[in-house]
Amino acid sequence: MLTGRRVLLVISGGIAAYKSLDLIRRLRERGAAVRCILTRGGEQFVTPLSIATLTGERVFQDIFSLTDEAEIGHIALVKECDLVVVAPATANLLAKMAMGLADDLAATALLATDRPILVAPAMNTRMWDHPATRANLATLEARGVHRVGPNTGWLAEGEVGEGRMAEVPEILAAIEGLLAGGPLAGRRALVTSGPTVEPIDPVRFIANRSSGKQGHAIAAALARLGAGVTLVSGPVALADPAGVRVVRVETAAEMLEACRAALPADVAVCAAAVADWTVANRSAGKRRKQAGAPPPVIELAPNPDILATLAAGPQRPRLLVGFAAETENVVGNAVEKRARKGCDWIVANDVSAGTGAFGGDANTVHLVTASGVEDWPALPKTEVARRLAERIAAAVQP
Repeated sequence: MLTGRRVLLVISGGIAAYKSLDLIRRLRERGAAVRCILTRGGEQFVTPLSIATLTGERVFQDIFSLTDEAEIGHIALVKECDLVVVAPATANLLAKMAMGLADDLAATALLATDRPILVAPAMNTRMWDHPATRANLATLEARGVHRVGPNTGWLAEGEVGEGRMAEVPEILAAIEGLLAGGPLAGRRALVTSGPTVEPIDPVRFIANRSSGKQGHAIAAALARLGAGVTLVSGPVALADPAGVRVVRVETAAEMLEACRAALPADVAVCAAAVADWTVANRSAGKRRKQAGAPPPVIELAPNPDILATLAAGPQRPRLLVGFAAETENVVGNAVEKRARKGCDWIVANDVSAGTGAFGGDANTVHLVTASGVEDWPALPKTEVARRLAERIAAAVQP
């Protein structure tokens, strides 16, 4: 519940603004007080009367309003809230935030606030994919701005692609993770997820079958318990978890670099299926098949061991959790791996043919700790994530 918490909601111009009305209603149901800043673009999609009716507050629109500035002011607006939410966050408003512009009430309030900010981007796929938008978002995330979405789906233009604003329950989950506290409030968590890919040439690569579902579920579960989560993900076809900062990588070397950049962290969960080897004789051009010629020889070199490197590093997380995907002697190999890698826990699972672990929605895991082995039943990956996050929260309590 959000009883007594105060949310300042900035509604900017986009068809997804209609979702903001449902967001207000659900926030009020949970006990939160909501004030709204409505941009001129936002007013083209939702009315001040609708917002005022749902919030029970007047709507703030004009930075040069004599009444509003005299009675409350843009500084008071952001001082008298616990969280600023921008939903929808258009490409234009994200650009203003990144550049520090203050040419209207919304941009001025966002520049003046020292409260946490959560943005829910919503725009056309091409705008979302534009290098300027991605650079602006990277700037904002580096400053600590939180993000939820966008999702992939039908857009207003009748196209399908990434850029659709996160659904209201996802935004609520992100808000609750930031405001409701929880046992991991104030803690920082690092999670790795998905596969890594190692190029053979510009066309081909070595990879594995990891879908990233388990790692992404763990990141989401930790965020729901209040942790500030950085998710370092290899290439996956999954939406970003709500309230989680995502860093996308491809190779094992890139993943290690991103993990180091995310430190210090209280907890690290290395759930990614990192390729053991990289290609030592990577070709700059495409290797072509030639009639009568033998297949090219691919020379392999070991990749960096991310889990062992974090365990031995100067910024070792207080709790370090690894994963062991095995096809035989699952528990025995996991016990040996925990000792060899120097981590605290190992989550072991059987990924042999027929288990459905790779790419599936369920998992059967064994939690290996210094105290012994816990055999968990077959569970949805989301439930595995929830249980693991709760165990982590209990372990890092002061």
